[in-house]
Parts: sequence; structure tokens; C-alpha cells
Amino acid sequence: MLDTAVNCNALDWQDAGDPYYKGTRIKILREDAEGRTVILKLPAGFRMEGHTHIHNEQHFILKGEYEMNGQTFTEGTYQLIHKDMTHGPFTSEKGAEVLIVWHK
Repeated sequence: MLDTAVNCNALDWQDAGDPYYKGTRIKILREDAEGRTVILKLPAGFRMEGHTHIHNEQHFILKGEYEMNGQTFTEGTYQLIHKDMTHGPFTSEKGAEVLIVWHK
């Protein structure tokens, strides 16, 4: 049984705001007590310092690429970042769209 279905193409991009780099856009697909699922649109020149989270974080790069800790991650790459693990800094020279899931 399907609990939630969202047509991402029907959602408008919103300003992601702090702590994201100026011009970063977001589509929120899910936000509840168990976590959050978003698509983040990183602008060309994106930068974010290293940080940690209290939840596990998953990334799937839909378009473009970003760099983290000297390694480039390209379209189709999946990452699982465990809670309390420092990750970053992040940069994206050309920009990217990333599906991000935070969960307990």
C-alpha cells in the first residue's frame, strides 16, 4: 500500500535559505517525525562547510556533480552518511540536483 506519492514535477522550487549557499533551491517531498526527503538544486559555485547531522543522510545525484573531501561524485552516485559523521566541505563548480533523505 502506498502511503505517500508526490509528483516532483508539479512542485515549485523554493529558496533553500540558511545554511545553504545563496541561490540553492529546494523541493520538499516529505517532512515528518521520521525524517525529511528533499531535492536540492545546487547552483554553479556552490559551497558548504563540513558538518554533522543527528540522523542518517542519503544522497543520490540526479544531475550534475559535487566534490566532497577532494573526491568528485557524479550523476547516478549514491552515498550513505551515518549520523554524527562529519562530511564536507562540499563544492559544485557547475551545479547539481541531489535527492537527499534524512532518517533515524
